[in-house]
Amino acid sequence: MAENTNRGVFSINGVTGMLIATVLLLSILVVLTVWGIGVQQKSASNFYDPSSITSSLDNVQENSQANKDFAFQDAK
Repeated sequence: MAENTNRGVFSINGVTGMLIATVLLLSILVVLTVWGIGVQQKSASNFYDPSSITSSLDNVQENSQANKDFAFQDAK
């Protein structure tokens, strides 16, 4: 059996590959964190007002297509 002579500490399978994987995972973490903070800030300034639901629940039927008028709707 022939010995593998193509080994190296700084090859893509060694320290360099580990550093590439670490930098890639940390960059994904940073991007998702910044994206999540942006979503939270947008939602904090555009919050949901539930008064359209809680003000008139008397008209809601058990099985009705008109229930969509009383369901959660996107904030304006």
